[in-house]
Amino acid sequence: MKDTKTVTNIALLTAMALAISIIEYSIPVPVPIPGAKLGFSNMILLLALYIYGFKVAFLVGILKSFLLMLITGSVTAFFYSFAGAILASISMGFALKYCNKFFSFIGISEIGAFFHNFGQIFVASIVMGNIKMYIYFPALVIMGVFTSFFVGLSVNYITKHMDKIKFGVNSNEKNN
Repeated sequence: MKDTKTVTNIALLTAMALAISIIEYSIPVPVPIPGAKLGFSNMILLLALYIYGFKVAFLVGILKSFLLMLITGSVTAFFYSFAGAILASISMGFALKYCNKFFSFIGISEIGAFFHNFGQIFVASIVMGNIKMYIYFPALVIMGVFTSFFVGLSVNYITKHMDKIKFGVNSNEKNN
């Protein structure tokens, strides 16, 4: 089992992601697509990925989706969020591990947004029983390009400062 500091940090990361998601839940988005969000809670997933690695980022994403369902009471939104969190975590983890020489956190965030949107549309097409749900995909991707740029840019700045103070860049924690 992980030490108390790590478990506490995971809980704090989950709480931050959840708080940002709740705030996002009340912000109207400029695209008239049901369920579209700005995706700023992915900042926390990227930070979890950077600090602790894939397993913790995956856990934070899953816990955030589950707790958001409990708070909002929206079970159907959980399935969309859950599928998006799984695909985004896997794709961002893969990109950070194998493609970090080619992408900054902006590129990794863009990849995560793309796969998050794909996961949501995939689940929506199954739930609605209609393949035409993919018509929304280009609009979601375009919106995701802009919002994930700011998410990645923010994480670039945050990690620079974390590196300066030598916070959380412990190789044995990062690879778990």
